[in-house]
Amino acid sequence: MLTFRNVNIIARVFLLIFALLKVLGYISFLWLFVFGFVWLTVTIIGSFHIRWNYFLKAKHSKYDVDNDVVALTFDDGLNAEFTPKVLKLLKQFNAKATFFLIGKNIENHSELLNEMIQQGHSIGNHTYSHSNNFGFLKTVEVIADLQQTNAVVEKLVGLKMNLYRPAFGVTNPRISRAVQKLNLTAIGWSIRSLDTTKISKEKVLNKITNNIKKGDVVLLHDTSDKTVEVLEQLLLFLEKRNLKSVTIDQLHNIKAYA
Repeated sequence: MLTFRNVNIIARVFLLIFALLKVLGYISFLWLFVFGFVWLTVTIIGSFHIRWNYFLKAKHSKYDVDNDVVALTFDDGLNAEFTPKVLKLLKQFNAKATFFLIGKNIENHSELLNEMIQQGHSIGNHTYSHSNNFGFLKTVEVIADLQQTNAVVEKLVGLKMNLYRPAFGVTNPRISRAVQKLNLTAIGWSIRSLDTTKISKEKVLNKITNNIKKGDVVLLHDTSDKTVEVLEQLLLFLEKRNLKSVTIDQLHNIKAYA
């Protein structure tokens, strides 16, 4: 398995072999630069691809699930304008979902958060700040950020969240250490809808429906009318295919709360 730990073990072995061959005069420093470039490239790609489980092990799809279910997940909420529309559609189709919340977005929306919980949806940590430089924070700063979101949720609804989805899907050794320290379960996805990009709602819907099957985890965002429109058509599609949307903790049979 291609993980940060395994790649670094390979790197150490290579350095030992390189040092020996260099002493014997069989190899030039060019090979060291080539290997360093490959190592750096793999590590950068691994940072941006949570599905690789490169720095930490996350839960994605579950294709061996017994029932015909999928998990719809929403990042970047709460959103006072669009989250209620998403909740209304989910209720209409008797569908359950998981919302990964940004701490600063929920402090003044306790009623909406309570409605989400009462409807049977689960919630998870999506950082407090969701800052663009989150991947560059020190371990203690990552821990403090995640703890701040957990504290807000616990204060508003009395729940201690176990689930975590990294901002932008970015992981690194510091984020991995923070997740382990806080005993959180990292959640990824198997279908990325790209609903926050400029592609049309038709293309977003097709990207999901062309590939979806039981056990899939879909990444969406409750932050735009485009996603709301896609969601309605997606729920109709799932209904016709006899696929039921459940929460991520139900799909993986894990605990959403401590």
